[in-house]
Amino acid sequence: MSSTKVKRSSRPVRWGLAAKLFTILVLLGAIAVLVTGVLGYFRARDALEKAVFDQLTAARQTKTRQVEDYFRTIDAELRLLASSKMAVDATREFRIVVDQLDRAAAPPELRQKVGTWYTENFIPGITRVLGRKPVLADYLPVGAAPYYLQYHYIVANPHPAERRKLLDDAGDGSEYSRLHAMYHPMMRAAAATLGFFDFMIADPKSGRLIYTVEKEVDFTTSLQAGPYRHSNAAAAAARCAASPDRSAVCLEDFAPYAPSGGAPIAFMGAPVIDRGVVIGVLIAQLSNEEIDNVVTGGRRWRQEGFGDTGEAYLVGPDYLVRSGPRAFYENRENYFAELKSVGAPGEEIAAIERYGTPVQHQRINTKATQAALAGVEGTGEIVGYRGVPTLASWGPLAIPGIKWGLVAKIDSAEAFAPIERLRQDLLVVGGLALLVVAATGAWLSRALLGPLRELTAGVRRFAAGDNRASVPVRTHDEIGQLCSAFNGMVEDLHQKNVVIENKNRENEQLLLNVLPAPIANRLRGGEEAIADGFAEVTVAFADLVGFTELTSEMPPHDVVTLLNELFTRFDAAAHDLGIEKIKTVGDAYMAVCGLPEPVANHAERMVRMAIRMVHITREHGMEHNASMKLRVGINTGPVVAGVIGTSKYIYDLWGDTVNLASRMESGGIPDSIQVTRSVYEKLKGQFAFEPRGAIEVKGKGKVEAWVLRL
Repeated sequence: MSSTKVKRSSRPVRWGLAAKLFTILVLLGAIAVLVTGVLGYFRARDALEKAVFDQLTAARQTKTRQVEDYFRTIDAELRLLASSKMAVDATREFRIVVDQLDRAAAPPELRQKVGTWYTENFIPGITRVLGRKPVLADYLPVGAAPYYLQYHYIVANPHPAERRKLLDDAGDGSEYSRLHAMYHPMMRAAAATLGFFDFMIADPKSGRLIYTVEKEVDFTTSLQAGPYRHSNAAAAAARCAASPDRSAVCLEDFAPYAPSGGAPIAFMGAPVIDRGVVIGVLIAQLSNEEIDNVVTGGRRWRQEGFGDTGEAYLVGPDYLVRSGPRAFYENRENYFAELKSVGAPGEEIAAIERYGTPVQHQRINTKATQAALAGVEGTGEIVGYRGVPTLASWGPLAIPGIKWGLVAKIDSAEAFAPIERLRQDLLVVGGLALLVVAATGAWLSRALLGPLRELTAGVRRFAAGDNRASVPVRTHDEIGQLCSAFNGMVEDLHQKNVVIENKNRENEQLLLNVLPAPIANRLRGGEEAIADGFAEVTVAFADLVGFTELTSEMPPHDVVTLLNELFTRFDAAAHDLGIEKIKTVGDAYMAVCGLPEPVANHAERMVRMAIRMVHITREHGMEHNASMKLRVGINTGPVVAGVIGTSKYIYDLWGDTVNLASRMESGGIPDSIQVTRSVYEKLKGQFAFEPRGAIEVKGKGKVEAWVLRL
């Protein structure tokens, strides 16, 4: 019997299922880590670059609006002041007496004293600024009036140079000193209130500065034939002198001004018109400090998000800066070293050192400044004025009369520093991730519990407060369906939470529109009956005179629009001054200062608010071709304040202080501000009041009242 043997293969199995699964998982993990790292790196770089550009653009636009608003405010205030009776009368009378002084011969000894003063006091300072000793005759005034008036108000002035403006009457018995004693306190107060560095009146016929507040060496000199005939002050005066238009304002760009020690000064002029004729030019001298403070953010670059190298700066059409670069303020030694390293001219560096400021001396001619001065807004990476790559946002400013550009920038190295750190972190994390993938692959090759563990982790994250927790759905079996259901539940809860949060924010905003924030917080804290007594606050009532007759023929919509626009401007002024609006009734407006949060200068703030309201009303009336006059009453004293109502809250005031403030308004004079004795006693040293005497007040009898000079 024969038998047959079956031959079996003895070849070993080289790749088992576990090994194949492990290899596939490791390869997939490596690819995922590589792709994620590369994509993450480039997307993070792009996102960071966009975020930096957005931040720079937002900062630039904010500063642009602030600078534009500053000039718009000065423009409006100067036009308003130039049209006032005080300015017209002062200009007319000063012209006459200065002409009389000019026709009289100045005594030789007086001329000698003025010349000696220039030699000892003015020439040394201007020599330091110019870097050379100038000719004395180039700066001496021309004419008899300048010698006479400069002697009495500058040379013989008992006050130091920075306080010369405190001299009201030189005591020489002249007609000029009589007029000066009458008008100077009001002019000085106006300049201080409006923030002018100096405030001047020019005679359009002779070009002579017949009046200045600060009494610098340009006082009574001629801007046509005197030592400062080529200055930007002369240009502003000449432009406005030829424009018999009350709305005309002549702005001249910043330039070094010798009478102010060579500091960069801009001038804004407005014609003073009497019976259609320009009899003078009102000139505001604007210091660069205000603009520099806005652009540099009060030199708080880090707090404004500019980091260690970021900044914003202004340039003019000559590519000279109008605000100081950051390095000049933070590290001057390094600043000058950088200027030399980028090849800045020696005379430019010397001028900055002499004048003590880079404004009007440092030139920045880059792609960003060129585009901004061409009226183009944009962003990009450029080579900055320090010779290093920077990310910048640039754009023009809309200021009539001058052409400026503003650039906000930050060094590229600092901006992309997080990306460099991310690249290094990605390499480390990528290596660790590959190790994790290898370990996980070995584990997954032996177990298929991954989805369940991921689901467990997702549930734990959700329980810990991560409302966007989700888990990957890797399969379509029961575990996959469970994961999908979990993700759907989390997303649904997240959407509901978003809706709830939005509703809460809307309710919060509505409550703050009705009540002051501290009162709203107390209501939210559970207080039901809110009533507080305040020992001293200042209350004001304002009412439009003849508003009913004015609007009797107007459509209802126009009436509401006219009143709403006016009260909106009142609200903005109240917000600026920290004043709480209580309510409006028809064309009446009630406000208080000193509650719910007490402030020490509540009376002063309220008077400044009243002055703004009167000016705003006049301007609003002019804009709408309507005769609008405001009557304001102010009183200081104790009040009781609280919330009344349950379905419609209102925060209101009670007490004799409120009633008397209302009577001050109703018994006041149109287009004026009437105050009680309590207000007068607090502010008589800060504002000019005129006594009105005792007036009849309902329920009080005779009460003393004062009217604020506007």
